[in-house]
Amino acid sequence: METFAPYLPMLLATAVLLPLVSFCVILVAGPQLGSRGRGASYVATTAIVGSLVLSIFATGIWFGMHPTSAPHNAEDAAATEHAEETHSPPPVLTGHGYTIATLAGTEVSINYYIDSLTILMFGLVTFIATCIHFYSTGYIHDELHGVVDHEAIRRDGESVRRPGRYARFFQALSLFCFSMLGLVISGNFLMTFVFWELVGLCSWFLIGFYVERNSASTAANKAFIVNRVGDFGMLVGMMTLWASLGTFNFGDIDRGSDDQGIFSLMRSEQDHYALVVPEGLVQLAAAEKVKELALSSEASLSAAQLQAKVNEKIPQWRDGKAEGDATRYGHILLMIAGLGIFCGCVGKSAQFPLHVWLPDAMEGPTPVSALVHSATMVAAGVFLVARSYPIFLPEVLLVIACIGCMTLLIGASIAIVATDIKRVLAYSTVSQLGYMMLALGVGGWAAGVMHLVTHACFKSLLFLCSGSVIHAVHTNEMPQMGGLRHKMPWTAYTMLIGCLAIAGVGIPSALGISFGLSGYYSKDAILEQIYSFRVLNPVWGNVFFGIAVGGAVLTAFYMFRMWYLTFAGEPRSQKKYDHVQESPRVMVVPLVLLAVLAVAVAWPVYDWIGFPTLARTIEQARPAGIWSDMSGQAWHVVLPEESKGHAANVKGPVGLIAFAAALGGIMLASVFYLWRTLDVADVRKTFVPVYGFLFGKWYFDEIYNIVFVRGTLLIAAMVAWFDRQVIDRFVDGLAWMAVAIARCGDSWIDRRGVDGLVNWFADRTYELGSRLRGVQTGHLRQYVMLIVASTVTLFLILSLWTYSFAR
Repeated sequence: METFAPYLPMLLATAVLLPLVSFCVILVAGPQLGSRGRGASYVATTAIVGSLVLSIFATGIWFGMHPTSAPHNAEDAAATEHAEETHSPPPVLTGHGYTIATLAGTEVSINYYIDSLTILMFGLVTFIATCIHFYSTGYIHDELHGVVDHEAIRRDGESVRRPGRYARFFQALSLFCFSMLGLVISGNFLMTFVFWELVGLCSWFLIGFYVERNSASTAANKAFIVNRVGDFGMLVGMMTLWASLGTFNFGDIDRGSDDQGIFSLMRSEQDHYALVVPEGLVQLAAAEKVKELALSSEASLSAAQLQAKVNEKIPQWRDGKAEGDATRYGHILLMIAGLGIFCGCVGKSAQFPLHVWLPDAMEGPTPVSALVHSATMVAAGVFLVARSYPIFLPEVLLVIACIGCMTLLIGASIAIVATDIKRVLAYSTVSQLGYMMLALGVGGWAAGVMHLVTHACFKSLLFLCSGSVIHAVHTNEMPQMGGLRHKMPWTAYTMLIGCLAIAGVGIPSALGISFGLSGYYSKDAILEQIYSFRVLNPVWGNVFFGIAVGGAVLTAFYMFRMWYLTFAGEPRSQKKYDHVQESPRVMVVPLVLLAVLAVAVAWPVYDWIGFPTLARTIEQARPAGIWSDMSGQAWHVVLPEESKGHAANVKGPVGLIAFAAALGGIMLASVFYLWRTLDVADVRKTFVPVYGFLFGKWYFDEIYNIVFVRGTLLIAAMVAWFDRQVIDRFVDGLAWMAVAIARCGDSWIDRRGVDGLVNWFADRTYELGSRLRGVQTGHLRQYVMLIVASTVTLFLILSLWTYSFAR
């Protein structure tokens, strides 16, 4: 594999560009590609399959160069100490692609950053996208001809008739895949942000695919606008890093050069990869101190001399040990930078309070929901938190954990009362994203990333299964379904696998063998890390652990509630049931492939046959410096290093708690919806306020509508009133005054002044002319006599004039 190592960046770059080529081809010649644009699906699917093949080949090259090692397990203190001593920076391949601009001596360029997390995400995104492309050729086939959209009603009451958009769908899908793959391989924050915005733009296209429906266009706009709120915070974080560090790059482009990346500046080898506020941030925060230092010098200092003095003072300013000043300069700026980056992730990964866009995004076609809500858009936020982990202070991570915990609770609680099958999965996605953020926030980097991968597998499966159901029943409402497993066995049992996986079903290690579906490994790892966090932080830890366990119960409950309402029992709409049939093979095969992945992707047995396991792959990408406890300086919080959560005294009881939570949720759903021992209606009547609160989605939309939408409209109305009543009246008054002055000027100056003078002069001229006209008699003798008299008069005048001058 060493022979192919130099070609690894080129292979991944080609994998990124293939979907872009597909987008361009379909954009230019989409309708002409086969009958009614059918060839567009072939072009798009071929491109993403090509990206998958290249990703698999790149995976082989990478692990041939960097074999995975066994993960550390802190069974005792000695193991923990050994783990810290032997831990080394993860293998990383960085490189420069193209320089966009040079600002103040610093390059802004297109770079790449490749590690095992990059390789893992490439394989994940391309595999799931490939399944979705094949699935879409069957699901979206109605778009090959004219469509009558019964959910889009014109003003005259008729359904909207429109041409099919088969080619346009695959065009947007290709651009979406290009954007996500570009984001994964990005080597700096600026490049990440560009692809970040492209992902948001593509989601706007796809969510609003049925643009004639008001609900779809509104949902697309909502997703776009809400994400811009988070992106503003991300820009603040990026600018803070740029202004202080002078670079956007994640890693060092050339190892050993002075131009270091952000990760190296934050966690240097000299500091044993511990997080230290970089000198640039300290100097920016202590700008007044630098000015005082320059003014206090008796002699004028050159720039180099001043910088040398500043460098001497920076350690004191950073640690708050300057004389008479205990301020830790740079610490707040680093918190702002971290929280700013996380703000972008809050929007993209639908975290509280910006989670409201994701459920409405279900208005898009179901393959879009599977792609957006499994391995692409919502995964991007979690991926960026994992990628940016080296720059996060413990205080920032605590904020991330709190946001994740709140999101987990909100999503799970709403999902238990939702009746739309896709919205159940949407709120489930919100909840599971909260789990990932909670894990990352309490120091469980590997646990959070593992849940990102496993969730992508079973959630894409669940969405595609729901699409198969909707495709057959032509409704999203579960109360109109029931008994569908008899007519759709492939869909029913692959969806059952997805439900078992997301519930975290498995055999805990305390029962003698630790084995289960993919969600079992990732969810147990999250709970183990939270339990370990709880030991060091009892107050926060108890809250986090209680909500996480409760969320596990609710997850199992609402997933099996969904499955029972859809596939179990008797049909609740015989008319719809009679027309149901299993989806075509092109839609079923992707379900089977994703079901296999949902079962086995996290199994720890692959190292027996020489393949890297998921846990070891993630372990290889673990950022340097997080193999020891991290303590906050501004707030009292201690993040335990992750191997402590794998100790037997933690793993055993937590495994039993997780097993009981999953089993309890499944049994509770079975009591209500399978065996019907308890009546749901009775419970609903008993807890009317609670049910109304949850069915109203915690009233976030109503609150945001009152505070932001109506508030904005109220402010706009007040500004409009001020514009009309004050500004317009003032301007109108000025105009009236100008007209009045103009009229006065016209009457007195122009008409009576200028015109009067001209008219008087004309009158006098006319009068003179009239008088002189009497002299014009027409008699020749009179004219001769006048000439003689005039000549004599002129002669006398000249003579007298000459005589006077002579004297």
